[in-house]
Amino acid sequence: MDVVQADSAAPEAPPEESELHTTVSHDAVADILETPSNEQEEATEILEDADQGEQLPPAEAQPESMAPTVLSSPVSREQVCDAAELPSEGRAEEPAEMTGTSEGMGPDEEMTPAEPPPGSERLTPPHPTSSEQEMQQLGQEAQESHQKGLGGEDQGSSAEQESRSSEGGAVMGQEEERASAVSSATPDLLFEEQKHEKTHPLSLSWAFGYNSKLPVYSLLDEENRVILYASAHTAVIHDVFRNRQYHLQGHSNSISCLCVSVDKRWIVTADQGPDNLVIVWDAFSGIPVHTIFGHPGDGVSAIAISHDAKYLATIGAGKIQRVCIWKWTSPEEKPQCSIELEPRFGYQNYITFNPKDHGEFVSNSKTQVIFYVWDSDGLRYSAPLLTDRTFNKVVGLFSQSIFHFKNLQALTGTSGGKLVVWDAVCPPSGPADLSVKPYNMKAIKLMHLQKDALTVLTVSDSYFVMCDVKGHIKFYDGQLQLVNWYSHFNLGPIHSISFSKSPPNPGSCRSNYSSSCTIGGQPFIVRNFILSTLDATVLHVTPEGTKLEKLLEEAKEAVNAISCHPTQPLLAIGSHCGLLKVWDYQQTQYLISRIFTGASIQCLSYDPEGSSLAAGFTDGSLRILDSISLDDDCKEFKYSRGSLTHLCFSHDSQYLATADEKFSVTIYKVTLRNGRRSWEHLAGLHAHYKPIRSVIFGVQLDSNEPRLLSLGEDRLLVEYDLGSSSKDQLVILRRDHIEQCAIPLSLAWYPPFTTESFILTTNNQYKMKLYNATTKMCRKTHLGPTYGSPLEKILILPVTESQDPQKRYLAYIAKDKVGLQILPVDGNPHKSSAFICHPGGVSNLASSYDGCYVFTAGGNDLTVMKWEINLNALEAAVSLGGEDLIPFYNLLDGGRDGEFFRELEDYFYYAQLRSQGIDTMETRQVSTHIPLEEVPFVMRAMGYYPSEEKIEDIINEVKFSEYVATGKQVTKINLGDFIKLYINHRPAFGLSVKEIQSAFQVLGYENENGEKVIKRGDLLQLLQCRGEHMTEEELAECLSTLLGMNPEGGRSELGTCDPTGAAGLIEEEIPEEITAEIFTADILGLPIPEPEKNRLEKTDERISSERSGKRH
Repeated sequence: MDVVQADSAAPEAPPEESELHTTVSHDAVADILETPSNEQEEATEILEDADQGEQLPPAEAQPESMAPTVLSSPVSREQVCDAAELPSEGRAEEPAEMTGTSEGMGPDEEMTPAEPPPGSERLTPPHPTSSEQEMQQLGQEAQESHQKGLGGEDQGSSAEQESRSSEGGAVMGQEEERASAVSSATPDLLFEEQKHEKTHPLSLSWAFGYNSKLPVYSLLDEENRVILYASAHTAVIHDVFRNRQYHLQGHSNSISCLCVSVDKRWIVTADQGPDNLVIVWDAFSGIPVHTIFGHPGDGVSAIAISHDAKYLATIGAGKIQRVCIWKWTSPEEKPQCSIELEPRFGYQNYITFNPKDHGEFVSNSKTQVIFYVWDSDGLRYSAPLLTDRTFNKVVGLFSQSIFHFKNLQALTGTSGGKLVVWDAVCPPSGPADLSVKPYNMKAIKLMHLQKDALTVLTVSDSYFVMCDVKGHIKFYDGQLQLVNWYSHFNLGPIHSISFSKSPPNPGSCRSNYSSSCTIGGQPFIVRNFILSTLDATVLHVTPEGTKLEKLLEEAKEAVNAISCHPTQPLLAIGSHCGLLKVWDYQQTQYLISRIFTGASIQCLSYDPEGSSLAAGFTDGSLRILDSISLDDDCKEFKYSRGSLTHLCFSHDSQYLATADEKFSVTIYKVTLRNGRRSWEHLAGLHAHYKPIRSVIFGVQLDSNEPRLLSLGEDRLLVEYDLGSSSKDQLVILRRDHIEQCAIPLSLAWYPPFTTESFILTTNNQYKMKLYNATTKMCRKTHLGPTYGSPLEKILILPVTESQDPQKRYLAYIAKDKVGLQILPVDGNPHKSSAFICHPGGVSNLASSYDGCYVFTAGGNDLTVMKWEINLNALEAAVSLGGEDLIPFYNLLDGGRDGEFFRELEDYFYYAQLRSQGIDTMETRQVSTHIPLEEVPFVMRAMGYYPSEEKIEDIINEVKFSEYVATGKQVTKINLGDFIKLYINHRPAFGLSVKEIQSAFQVLGYENENGEKVIKRGDLLQLLQCRGEHMTEEELAECLSTLLGMNPEGGRSELGTCDPTGAAGLIEEEIPEEITAEIFTADILGLPIPEPEKNRLEKTDERISSERSGKRH
């Protein structure tokens, strides 16, 4: 037998902790885990009575959801050999493939001694057991280490120590309060009314939809119907009967897996991506009790919690998957042990513990099942071979694996409707260490159960439960004989099944239970259970009377379309599966739905009157529906050749404009036919040559007639002449090029704070710009919110009745965030706030008619989030950020007292002298202002080099800032206004090496060394002719200064440099082939990252050698 040993791998330390920390001491959790549950004892007694008096199927092992803390010791070799002597069918002929061990256990991390076997009576000792003492000791150590961390290791002044002590005491007080809340929590505590005032500008109020690719769990049953599921990055505890949700928020990435302990007390969630987390939650109080930061392998692909709820098993999500065991009740940040898996085993995406022994667990991919054993010596695993040739039968792809509840066997379901039986087999000869688990696990039987693929395989009490792609649920006994099944529910593929914690009561209404298919025909008594399907349906099944109740039916494909009714609390949600649902979002009640078979809804819009709902589809079709009944108001339109991306009604509901992915704008108009309103197609136009970002209707300034504008990524703002347009002839009033290099992303009408009417736009350079609504002149540029990505869509919130009309607010979405902005915009970062809403990307935004809620659609995460707005919290953040120029000073390097500000101040006052003439002998007139003509020079001196077009925008912004109010132009600017101007116009993040590299990827070619390069002559030609043109003299002066060839270090005025001999110097100093790194470091003089720097040094050596060769 070939044995492959894996290298021992030490546990990897997680990265530094983020803001989410463990909030409950570990000894408090340990006490809860060690306390026997009365419910468990009662449930055990009921099931024992059922076994004896009601003639239920025999159960040698206790039900998994009521099992006490029983930890079996590792199986001895003799036991394994005895098991191997039992008759079995179809012994595998191929040797198992095995890997070695990974050590990772410490001296305090030994296995817990075995307790009495299942079925024996468990007595609560009067004194703490060794396990309890160990848990308490670990908890005390965690508290002490936490206190040391608060106090700090360095001994500072007494004042600092007192400060640290007070801070540490406050934190410890909070932890003690939370620990008390966890230890005293009851199942009903979670949904008790919390009257605490919300402290965030936006708070999650409701989650519509869920991730149907993750399981749904039953937490409470009977009088409470409480289920758990994942919506984007939030775990939702949903009380169905009382229509309430509690949200477990803490992840910054979408939840990739979750599990629940057997007693339903602990919930574990995990995610994938940067800053990934594994969080253990108390299901009774909703408090996070433990957090694992930075799981090895970029997150978690599968997770399981042991039956005693003390250990977690996780599988990493990286290309090389790492399996880890965590003792989450310990303050230790590292895993107990871990080991890497070989890529040939496939992507392991399912894992589960042995309910009889937490030292064993199993995982599987679609092609490989792996068995694990861990103890104080480390983690070992075996990957036994199973192919179609093993039994000369098609096996299929593996779905899920479980351990047998009676013996040493394990089972795996497959896509071929088969069941693989694994057993511990003692080889006739070989090393002794290969005769025990996990090395001796081998496939001994392949049972053909059905034709349909098995999707779920689990255990409930004394039954194996199997679900398939046809929605069938089958129950088998310990001998794998069929006991009962449900096949008449007409469900889709079942993804998960979760049984209630409460056991069945066999003494009540036995006649209501269906009969088993055994010879005796006894009543089939099983717990209530929750089913979830891949088509996003959640159902509750009550076996007593075979009652089926639908709890959720949500979208099973991407959700991009949302719209709010203009006068009522109604929310319309459309998905790519053709499902259109209307909700009352105040009562969170589903009202009506319609399914468009074979169609995908991409966008929705209510008309301002609230009588119609327009729906745009991915095939380019348009339907206008009655907003109440969702029936068609008119015939279906299809005048677009691509998916509709935008819908917008005019303010009088007489026009409807659409935009599609083929860059066309189409107009529909209301006409009267036989005294009835009817929609008809007016005209369409290919108005842009790049994707359209926004289509909005407005009102003419001198009349009540509608006006229509569209904005595209081609930087064109197009206004249409609706009055002059006729059938099949859409007239353009004007086209304006509004950006020079940035890409516009969104468009909205700016509230009328002044008599001048503005249009507000955002671009991909984090800027918000105001354009005159008539002339389209850029009037103001402001720094927008900088939360990792630019604003994708903006929405002016409606004014509430109790709100000051001069206080307006803007809602926006970025790549994965939703936020609020106080208007008017001025670049103050404290006037904005944002929160992660959909880590996978937010696709749409809508607001309620009263401005109290905003809604975000998550696209492929299948969810819509309802966010409650708290404007008081938003306003409070502004006052905390400081008044006047303080927020802007903080945006400068070093702040008000930094060197950058002092340098800026010096340049500002030097500009006064410069404007009066450097060599003048007349008396200087020193003031607090400089002429507008000096603004570009001061900005260049501070490192910002605006283009000529941007300089014109900057000058016009200041020059016409008071023109509407006074009729006069401004000719000078003070230091405070200049600082605001500089911060708002300079690049938000400067120029990065990646941007330069991207430019070289587009403009350059690949040389013999595989580098993207541009020839020296081509680069000089591009600098002169592309973008804003430069003359040869200007280019020569710029390059001479950059290369340090100007002895005076540059001039005050351009055009005064003598270019004589510059061409020869440039040719000598600049190589023939220029890479992005050479251009960045040698020409521009900017720092580059270390890896690029090392590569650049090698390039410099090569260039130097080439030059030396030429000279010789």
